[in-house]
Amino acid sequence: MHALKQLFYKNTSIAFSDFGKGTAVVLLHGFLGSQQMWQYFVPELSKRNRVITIDLLGHGATESRGYVHAMEDNADVVHEVLTALKIRKAIFIGHSMGGYVALAFAELYPDYVKGLVLLNSTSRADSDEKKKNRERAIQAVKQNYVSFVRLSIANLFSEDNRERLVSEIENTKIAALKTPLQGIVASLEGMKIRKDREVLLHFSNYPKMLILGKKDPVLNYNDNLEQIENTTVELLSFPDGHMSHIENKEKLLKVLVDFIKKI
Repeated sequence: MHALKQLFYKNTSIAFSDFGKGTAVVLLHGFLGSQQMWQYFVPELSKRNRVITIDLLGHGATESRGYVHAMEDNADVVHEVLTALKIRKAIFIGHSMGGYVALAFAELYPDYVKGLVLLNSTSRADSDEKKKNRERAIQAVKQNYVSFVRLSIANLFSEDNRERLVSEIENTKIAALKTPLQGIVASLEGMKIRKDREVLLHFSNYPKMLILGKKDPVLNYNDNLEQIENTTVELLSFPDGHMSHIENKEKLLKVLVDFIKKI
């Protein structure tokens, strides 16, 4: 992937890419990621669709802005990019933190949303225990940035895959180490205070899909099934961890192509 574009929003440089033509599909990466995570998916998806990838605040080639990157701040960044590209409606696919941003966007700008995929993500707010873990993470990354990032990435894969995907995991760590300390801390702060948006899964009328890994080390599979009970949200389960775009990439691509085609 190449052709990074740039715009300024509130004096902050925002990096994004724009490929293909057709119904717009917006791909939002997770914590410690960047739009590079989608490089396997963009060539295929952009055959039939206009595919927008965006570096969220403090990640990739997008600058940090302040000490807390709230999910709403990131949603405003996404809105700014879509406005610049004159896109009025799109399908949103968000991985992990990108899913939180997609939900914040769907709440703030409902008319823009044509479909929503939460990939290894959740509509629920952090539990008290999760909030404490975010606080610990903030302390840990301030004390030892490199070991925090490397450990954080390793812990996202299912144990079975940590040997099978050694080189992919190493590449993901190297990419994650480009995330500046301010971006990491501000994003942890933003995730910690994010709102519960489960109501959107129950009452929004666009097609929705939740994709989970049964052995996800950071999102409990069974807890996450509860949020879609009595909803029209389509569920897709993979047998692996939090990084379905790496652990199950071929199958995931097919699932995303099929979901987009139906809309």
